[in-house]
Amino acid sequence: MLISLIVPCYNEEEAMPLFYQEAARVAAQMEKSHGAEFEIIFVDDGSKDGTLRVARELHDADPRVRYVSFSRNFGKEAGIYAGLKAAKGDYVATLDADLQDPPALLPDMLDALLTGDYDCAATRRTTREGEPPVRSWFARMFYRIINKMSDTEIVDGARDFRYITVSNKIRTNPLCIGIYRSKAVCEPFVTKL
Repeated sequence: MLISLIVPCYNEEEAMPLFYQEAARVAAQMEKSHGAEFEIIFVDDGSKDGTLRVARELHDADPRVRYVSFSRNFGKEAGIYAGLKAAKGDYVATLDADLQDPPALLPDMLDALLTGDYDCAATRRTTREGEPPVRSWFARMFYRIINKMSDTEIVDGARDFRYITVSNKIRTNPLCIGIYRSKAVCEPFVTKL
């Protein structure tokens, strides 16, 4: 099984080597425990620092590292989408380069996918500890207002850190050919195939 880690980066020159070290440690652990192979895809979102240089250096040192580079800043979602298009894995995880999404959670998240009938394992923040009180208040108000206006519940604390199954059910369904590499896979996050 191949696991693709998608890491959108904007001015993450200093964080990338630390992220790589931790991700490589977890990958080695999961090779033994799950028989998993890894690829790490850094998506440089038009960074102004040395992010692209670091991505190239990591690629030169480890063939499991790949990178995509944008000519300008398109935003995190575009970076995730580009990473999804480039990913070759049976499972795809999206993580932030600054380690606020700890790679150490990847084995437990994969276990949830492997043992349950799920196509996505997502994380959410359960506390706003350490956040300035004004920011916490605005966040709570945002979620309260948006959920009153919408039929779809937006979960407070939901993160981009998630594992997605690139299911053979999608790959082999003639109506869904190509969808497994598109944004449509990411939209529902609660569906079972």
